[in-house]
Amino acid sequence: MSGVRVDAWLWAVRVFKSRLLATAACKGGHVEVDGSRAKASTLVREGSRVLVTGERGRNLVVRQLLTKRVSAPLAAAAMIDETPPPPPREQRPAPVFLRERGAGRPTKRERRELDRLRGRG
Repeated sequence: MSGVRVDAWLWAVRVFKSRLLATAACKGGHVEVDGSRAKASTLVREGSRVLVTGERGRNLVVRQLLTKRVSAPLAAAAMIDETPPPPPREQRPAPVFLRERGAGRPTKRERRELDRLRGRG
């Protein structure tokens, strides 16, 4: 086999949930093969470098050509993932809302502050 379409390979190794999403990423210019922008019909071969940009960029090297979707362990074996790990998330202390014990019902202002803290307002 000389090569596999890049959209089919990205779907087969579970980078995208559907082949339609993989094709849309190629059309949108979010996929590069060996340093050049790839159409959905671009062929990948063993050793090709595939760069997928977007929310979580992926830098992949093709180890095995696949045309059918396979299980996750087989998909992981079909590629070398050279994506750097994401930066650690910044830990912020949780906001604290303190009220006097026995102070009764919260006021309208306090309820709004509580809603803001809970992400509802």
